[in-house]
Amino acid sequence: MTLSSVVAALPQYAVGEQIGEGGMGVVYGGVHRQLGRPVAIKRLPAAVAEDPRMSERFEHEARLLARLDHPHIVPVYDYVRQHGEHLLVMERLDGGTVWSRFASDGLTAQQSCGIVLAALSGLHAAHEAGVLHLDVKPKNLLFTANGLVKVADFGISQVVSEGATLVTHGGAVLGTPAYIAPEQALGNALTPAADVYATGTVLYELLSGDLPFERGGGPIAMIQKRVYQEPRPLTTVPEPLAGVVMRSLVRDPSARYRNAETFAVDLAGAAAHLFGPDWLMRLQMPVHLAPQVSSARPSARPAHPRDAISITQQPIRATLVDPVPAARLSGSSTLVPAAQVIKAPTSPWWLWLVAAISLLALVVVPFAVTGRELPSFPTNLSEPVTVEGQRLTVSLAGIQLADVPRGPEGFALPGAARWVVGGAVTAAADGREFLLVSNQTPWLSIMGTGSALLLLFTLAYLESNLRALRRRQTGVGAVIASVPLGFGLGLAVWLLVSVLLDREPTLPIAVTCGVLGAAAGISAALASKR
Repeated sequence: MTLSSVVAALPQYAVGEQIGEGGMGVVYGGVHRQLGRPVAIKRLPAAVAEDPRMSERFEHEARLLARLDHPHIVPVYDYVRQHGEHLLVMERLDGGTVWSRFASDGLTAQQSCGIVLAALSGLHAAHEAGVLHLDVKPKNLLFTANGLVKVADFGISQVVSEGATLVTHGGAVLGTPAYIAPEQALGNALTPAADVYATGTVLYELLSGDLPFERGGGPIAMIQKRVYQEPRPLTTVPEPLAGVVMRSLVRDPSARYRNAETFAVDLAGAAAHLFGPDWLMRLQMPVHLAPQVSSARPSARPAHPRDAISITQQPIRATLVDPVPAARLSGSSTLVPAAQVIKAPTSPWWLWLVAAISLLALVVVPFAVTGRELPSFPTNLSEPVTVEGQRLTVSLAGIQLADVPRGPEGFALPGAARWVVGGAVTAAADGREFLLVSNQTPWLSIMGTGSALLLLFTLAYLESNLRALRRRQTGVGAVIASVPLGFGLGLAVWLLVSVLLDREPTLPIAVTCGVLGAAAGISAALASKR
């Protein structure tokens, strides 16, 4: 369709030049001929007019949008459906977008909090009227000439996609994948929590200069990260503000703020705590808040004074040139729900198999390999050992613990050796080898208690490493650390079994168990690093 069809559908408006374009349509400037009021004319894609069901849905949604009356929502003046066109006539705002200001001059933390509070105020009003936005991003937050923030493009994404995220077969995404909620990407039921997530992403970006997930990989990979990974902690921002932002980005919608207003209440309290109770007045940004938001008390959580000072003074700029561009909705586009395209990141199955086999072998080897058959000599190590010979040596896996001559009552082991020995150790007297077995409880010895503690320590740290790798909270360092942790796990299993079964703790079995533990640890770490 040509511009002439837009002109023909809007005889009461003087239609001007194109002033914007996105995946959901083209925007033209215009002026109402009788009122002289400047307007923005949103021309929806031809695919809307060509699909009768979509056309009806949008007409219904347009009536809802026209009833929205809030100072932080771009008002819809008119909706026209003529000459094959679907046109929304809205207030024209020439103050620029939040994105343009963020990318050029930058925004202070106070300004960012004020902008997001204004957006949340408008979003909550829309949610109360039954309208979800589903495409909240800095480019859809616009300034009036006097600095008032207004949210634009309400409901268009919801009508076009019926709430689901759509992608082309080429991998382009209809919408903005950088700010999309996990449940929206998966095509699940949507609530105001989806807009909470997108607005939280905007706030994260404005406060840090970057998005909450690693860049790269294209739009499909960007959506996958939001569905299957945890966002990076907001370490550059002090508490309690960081905690408020991170709660808005929880993957589970039920664990997020239930609506925009509860998000705004906590955000206002955190901002008051960091910047002072009168921070909005000093900011001189017009923000219209509900009484429960404007009366929010400063958070009681402590903040580091130096952090609070630095965050109030430094403007933050965007580090991205522009988020991943969206697909354009056209009649020739073949769009499918993103849930059909994105898949949970998988790891090579053989890595998990290697980890499982290594772990199984680690458990079996200490029980199956008994070592040498040596005679046992049970004794109370707190008393002299009464075996024949002139000199007694005691060793643990080749490490000498004691070398003592015979005394009047036998061989008196030094105190350190008595505390170490639990279960059996290798002993030799005048060339004759035997197992020296303590008849005291092994849990009073370093061999017994130490092996149990080492087992618990290595298991806990390995599990923590694997969890961090799955959540993308760490990288190569955790993979490398899994080798010594796995080796320690193998040694702990070997020593604990030797102690409990009174078997000779030999070095070959110790090394074998350590290598098996290291193999299990690094295989599991590589498999977890999807």
